[in-house]
Amino acid sequence: MCRNIKTLVNFEPPASDDEVRASALQFVRKLTGMTHPSQANEEAFHRAVEEITASARTLVDSIEIRSSPRDRKEEARKARERSAKRFA
Repeated sequence: MCRNIKTLVNFEPPASDDEVRASALQFVRKLTGMTHPSQANEEAFHRAVEEITASARTLVDSIEIRSSPRDRKEEARKARERSAKRFA
């Protein structure tokens, strides 16, 4: 679906508010098909981003994980390897 939306659960350090908001913004952009809303839709667009950000933060904070947290650098390395293999 949205390749730019990253998994935010079970990382050390936990997802920042900026990461959660960026994912919400990408979701709203994908859902509406617009990167920048018109003046007529600007208020609804930004309200949706804020509401989804709040819901996503609540979800990320309330999920219980029993496995050990993943390392961001290690996951980024794995992603680079997958990308290199796919586009080689």
